[in-house]
Amino acid sequence: MDLHRVAIFVKVVDERGFTAAARALDLPKSSVSRAVALLEQELGARLLRRSTRTVALTEAGAAFYERASRGLAAIAEAREVVVDLEATLSGPIRVTTAVDAGVWLLAPIIGAFIAQHPDVLVDVVLTGRVVDLVEEGIDLALRAGPIRDDTLVARRLPAVDFALVASRAYLDAHGAPKRVADLARHRCVLFRGVHGRATWTLEGPRGEESLEVRGAVNADDFTFAHHAVAAGAGIGLLPAFVGITGGDVVRVLPKHSAPGAPFHLVYPSARYVPRRVAMFRDFLLDTIARTTSLATARR
Repeated sequence: MDLHRVAIFVKVVDERGFTAAARALDLPKSSVSRAVALLEQELGARLLRRSTRTVALTEAGAAFYERASRGLAAIAEAREVVVDLEATLSGPIRVTTAVDAGVWLLAPIIGAFIAQHPDVLVDVVLTGRVVDLVEEGIDLALRAGPIRDDTLVARRLPAVDFALVASRAYLDAHGAPKRVADLARHRCVLFRGVHGRATWTLEGPRGEESLEVRGAVNADDFTFAHHAVAAGAGIGLLPAFVGITGGDVVRVLPKHSAPGAPFHLVYPSARYVPRRVAMFRDFLLDTIARTTSLATARR
């Protein structure tokens, strides 16, 4: 069987037409049509029903497509394995996460990785929406909270605690809180508060303590909240991976923190992961684990 004709047939089905397939393959439409006709002649079965605008699979065509597409994918995968093993680490890696995690957590990890592997291209998609990894060709996603899609492989990462932070200028002007109850008299930078109010639950030497705080700044983005805190707008409760040490932003009540949702590194379930993706995945997992361990040790 001519595998070239099989590949053209699969492309026609994937592109839902001869014209689109010819464009994708950079072939004349007549060559694509002839290849499919010869394949049907070779198999002794009609694979496609043709009309002026669309093509549809026959029962035989659907059965053949299901198995042929898997076979071609396996061949492509086998080739990639060999090329991957013989080549230096190079090529694209597509990663997605939320803006905050991308800016504060992922960016320095990517910088360290490409310093070691300069031929790798890391393409980052920062968004608050849940990306369809297969549909959009994403290799890895860093997500907070539970993972409900059982078609994905999920590697659980340590939960990221939240810390209380303020600018030095704010503390010089208003004083530093000595205990959790003191937060009630301070201006706070809120994350998704309601009508200028929010309830913060903190864990510390005296166990769990909750109180209502108020603020004149309310945001739905931790990066913005960090900048507002740095500008002296009040005390914020921010993820530990956000820049909370050095410069003008410092921790307050350092023995208190709020537990965060667990992070997961997720990727599509597949028999083969390119070596560059596997190495970046392992580098990311190791770096986050070490960073979290150091942060925990400092508390």
